[in-house]
Amino acid sequence: MYGDPATIRKILTRSGDTWAVVGLSTNRTRAAYGVAEVLQRYGKRVVPVHPKAEAVHGEQGYASLADIPFPVDVVDVFVNSDLAGGVADEAAAIGAKAVWFQLGVIDEAAYDRTRAAGLDMVMDRCPAIEIPRLG
Repeated sequence: MYGDPATIRKILTRSGDTWAVVGLSTNRTRAAYGVAEVLQRYGKRVVPVHPKAEAVHGEQGYASLADIPFPVDVVDVFVNSDLAGGVADEAAAIGAKAVWFQLGVIDEAAYDRTRAAGLDMVMDRCPAIEIPRLG
């Protein structure tokens, strides 16, 4: 319901290649670490966003979306559902084109607000699963 194929394809192929990954740290056991690797293999620039602002996969990290000094196309969200809505609001505030909530990250009110703000959004999906399916 929150990940129609047309929107998934648009975000992955036409929304831009700079992806801020919120929740990405140097912890290799976290899903964000592996998903970021897959996104890089498919030509995306992955920008880590985490309170520690660690560099990950060769990219400088930032403590928040607002700290990123260049445009971000897509915000990929790896935080608990109760925090995800605030991240979606920040994504709209920085001028992102799309927001992607990872598997298990669900906030229907944030989905509605984000879409109403003119951004594309996918919720409860994983780009590392979806991008290879594009063919």
